Amino acid sequence: MDTKQRNLYRLDELSDYKIASNYSDVRGWKIVDADNRTIGTIDNLWVNKDMQRVIYLDVKVDKKLIEDGRKEVHDAIAYDNGKEFVYKDGDSHIIIPIGSVNINKDTKIVMANSIGYDTFRNTSRYNIQDKFDRNYERNVMRSYYPSNDPEFYDSDDDKFYNRREFENHL
Repeated sequence: MDTKQRNLYRLDELSDYKIASNYSDVRGWKIVDADNRTIGTIDNLWVNKDMQRVIYLDVKVDKKLIEDGRKEVHDAIAYDNGKEFVYKDGDSHIIIPIGSVNINKDTKIVMANSIGYDTFRNTSRYNIQDKFDRNYERNVMRSYYPSNDPEFYDSDDDKFYNRREFENHL
């Protein structure tokens, strides 16, 4: 992503940012779907610097979820602007909007409330060596929330992120 267009940063890239004391640092915690099936481990947090808040959880997808996705051909192919591509080695991360989860501080488990295992399995993944762009964000959000109105996919950060799916519950 071009630096001028960049709006999100991994928390570990921002030396002057830290988790506020009244929030949990969920990095390293397990994330599960509503049926308690393992999705993966939270690897990092994506922060919007202008808004000064966490927007996404960066999840390293569990190997079983990836293997389950390889069982069916359509799960191994993702569509991006009408082009299809096969996942490459290293495409093992997904983003999850911060407002789509609840945390359990006692068990140190994060639960994705309304997003099921099959949705995660079919959601487009990315490689952490690459920066993702707004098109990737839109594709992921369509995967998680297919019935959302088109205005949701606006390119303006304020409109895009000021929705319940991005409300911070850490």
